[in-house]
Amino acid sequence: MVSGKAKIQTSMGLHLRPAGALCKQATQYQCKIELVTERSKANAKSVLSVLGACVKSGEEVELVCDGPDEQKALKELVDFINDRLGEDALC
Repeated sequence: MVSGKAKIQTSMGLHLRPAGALCKQATQYQCKIELVTERSKANAKSVLSVLGACVKSGEEVELVCDGPDEQKALKELVDFINDRLGEDALC
């Protein structure tokens, strides 16, 4: 099991579009991936779970990956979050 932190930098936090982009990225990996905030834990492969975490802009989240490709998943997902979840490319 590995974990790492990233800051949500999208202007409106993890609303539907960036939450969907995060889940799409997370489903590419075999490992279990949790998105942990101060208030909750969410399955990073479930849009409803991520939306339910109510992550605001500027909030730091922790990604916890556990499974065969955990190192790769953690690095790539932290990079994806730090790149604003592809938001600039979508606008």
